[in-house]
Amino acid sequence: MTNPEFLMRPEGREDVQALNDLAARAFGPGRFARTAHRVRESAAVVKALSHTAWVGDELAGSIRFAAINVGEHSDALLLGPLMVDPKWAGQGCGRALIEKGLELAKAQGFALVLLVGDLPYYERFGFQRVPPGQIMLPGPVDPARLLGVEFIPGALKKFEGMVQGEA
Repeated sequence: MTNPEFLMRPEGREDVQALNDLAARAFGPGRFARTAHRVRESAAVVKALSHTAWVGDELAGSIRFAAINVGEHSDALLLGPLMVDPKWAGQGCGRALIEKGLELAKAQGFALVLLVGDLPYYERFGFQRVPPGQIMLPGPVDPARLLGVEFIPGALKKFEGMVQGEA
């Protein structure tokens, strides 16, 4: 299969059912128990950053960002979920969504984006491991999978404490 051109557009209300179906295919029922999901339940989705990717009329993937507080600081985001339909895996959909989302987040003045994920995949976008114990989530997370990318040099150092959703 050749790499398709993904049409990016902001997530809309009309996408809800397709996104729920994609989440079920991509993550299964265990997605509700994940710590990052629990944070997102109490956080406002940043609509201007949350996008979908389409090939024709088929949803190929999506990315969401949630506004979070880390300790005393509120200019941070939690990336996730990043979802790619298994049919489009390895075709550049995830990369395109992340690049678009990070570009918009930086332009809007956010200082930091956190996520729980695999460093070998996300380091190409500038993510690095958060020093163990510096930032905590309200549930179990492998410290090696808590990653952050800063848009302001040195921003990560100012973020300490518990992550909470910003309503």
